[in-house]
Amino acid sequence: MARVYGEPVEVQVREDGRPLRFGWRGRLYAILAVQEHWVVNRDWWRDAAPVPARPELEFWRVEASAGQGQPTGSYELRRDVAAGTWTLRRIAD
Repeated sequence: MARVYGEPVEVQVREDGRPLRFGWRGRLYAILAVQEHWVVNRDWWRDAAPVPARPELEFWRVEASAGQGQPTGSYELRRDVAAGTWTLRRIAD
């Protein structure tokens, strides 16, 4: 059984691919800061195929808020490059 990483979200990105805002549970969150960014490729050393040119998964740990006067929280966005989907996980503060 596949493990769900987080909740599906819609993410708007800048031209360079950095997330700008995301919609989650009926609210729009503005990303105030990127805390970390990393990528993951498949276990390329186990296959004869070359290393993929693009990562398979891209992670962004961000600080975001649903608007002025709303609390700021830490979130982890994961982009599945092949599927073109995003999921979100709230980071405990």
